[in-house]
Amino acid sequence: MSSVIRKQVIPGEVIVRGDYRIGSFVEKRGEDYVALRVGLAEIVRNDVKVIPLTGPYIPRTDDQVVGKVVDVTGFGWEVDINSCFKGYLPAVFVFGRDFSPATHDLSSKFRVGDLILARIDSYDRSRDPQLSVRGPGLGKIPRGEIVRISPTKVPRLIGRKGYMIKMISNQTDSDLKVGQNGLVVVAGPPEGVLRAANAIKMIEEEAHMADLAQKVQAFLTGG
Repeated sequence: MSSVIRKQVIPGEVIVRGDYRIGSFVEKRGEDYVALRVGLAEIVRNDVKVIPLTGPYIPRTDDQVVGKVVDVTGFGWEVDINSCFKGYLPAVFVFGRDFSPATHDLSSKFRVGDLILARIDSYDRSRDPQLSVRGPGLGKIPRGEIVRISPTKVPRLIGRKGYMIKMISNQTDSDLKVGQNGLVVVAGPPEGVLRAANAIKMIEEEAHMADLAQKVQAFLTGG
């Protein structure tokens, strides 16, 4: 297994020197790789990036998000995606090209208050993000409790190759649907949901810790 180096950084701090692939919130200055945000620098093989510890959710194309339907229009659904921008799910993406507002009932698919797991299909800042529910696992979320986490800490919740989120799911017998917008829906037995929620909060509070995975595992196993 390749080694992972993590350390807390502030803007302008040199993370590492040499020849690396630049990830998020990193700038190369000569041979120096410099942090652009307060956060946790992560060096894996020849990749270097910074995971910010604070910040709002800014939509990006292909992000997976959890949203709540807040309005049904004649041609689609408006969705709260925990951002300063509302998401819009066009009806044609759900009913297909033969969609007609005269013949299709939008409320038969999604109603106000429904939770959905969606993908950001497009976003260019000139209009609200356009959503899609085409794809495995996407669509209406039938049940579960919402747990909020800072969007900037979602990568730590997921972990490398999904390790952290799988561990929480397995140890709590719960299903977790994670949005990169900082909303997580947890479904399972009441005691499992509570433990999973507490683990998520621990990750949010201690995202800067290098031994986070071990701490979360000890919490979940009672060690």
